[in-house]
Amino acid sequence: MDFKDVITGRRSVNFFDPQKPVSDDLLKEMVELAALAPSSFNLQPWSLVVVKDAERKKSLQKLAWDQPKVSEAPVILVVLADRSAWRPGHPVLEHNFEEMVAYGRLTADQRQWFEEACMSLYGESIEKQQAFAVKNTAFFAMALMLAAKHLGLDTHPMDGFDHQAVRKLFNVPDQYWIPLLLAVGYFKSDEKLLPPKWRKSFEQIVVEF
Repeated sequence: MDFKDVITGRRSVNFFDPQKPVSDDLLKEMVELAALAPSSFNLQPWSLVVVKDAERKKSLQKLAWDQPKVSEAPVILVVLADRSAWRPGHPVLEHNFEEMVAYGRLTADQRQWFEEACMSLYGESIEKQQAFAVKNTAFFAMALMLAAKHLGLDTHPMDGFDHQAVRKLFNVPDQYWIPLLLAVGYFKSDEKLLPPKWRKSFEQIVVEF
C-alpha cells in the first residue's frame, strides 16, 4: 500500500468485528514492521502485553472507561515504556552495545562513554527517564498503527484507562509506564465510519517566537 494511502486511510475506529480474528502471523508481522521505528541510541524501550482472552478483555474493559471496543476488538495491546532501559545490565542495552561493537560503530573500550551517554540522555532524573521512555515508545506506537493499516487492519489508541489498575491486572513491573492501550482488528462493516476529524494546517503548525 502506498504510504499516502496508509496515512490517510488510518483511522481510530470505534467498532470492531468480534467475529473476525487477527492471526498470530499477521500480528507478528505488524509488530516486527513497527519495531523498525527509531529510538535514541537504539535502546528500544518498548514492550507489549498481547491480550486476546475474552475474560481478560472484559476485565480490562471495566478499567478503560467501559469502552465496548476493548472487548470487541480481537486483540488489545498494552503498550509499555521501559523507564530502566538505560541501566547497565539491562538486556537490551547490553545487546545493543555488543551489536555496536560487532558492526564497528563503537569499540569495546568506549563502554564507559556509552554508559555515560545513555545516562545523560535517559537516566539523570525521574523526569528524564519518563520522558525518554514514553517519547521513544510513542514512535513505536505510531508505527504499530501505520503497520496495521498497511496490513489491512484497523486500530484505536486509548488513553482513557486506570493506569494503576491495569498495571495490577497484568502484573506490570514498576519499571514500565503504560502510555496507551491499542485495539487491533477489523472495522465492523455494518457500522458507520464517521468522516475524518479536522487537522491543523501547515500555517497553524509552523510558529515563530
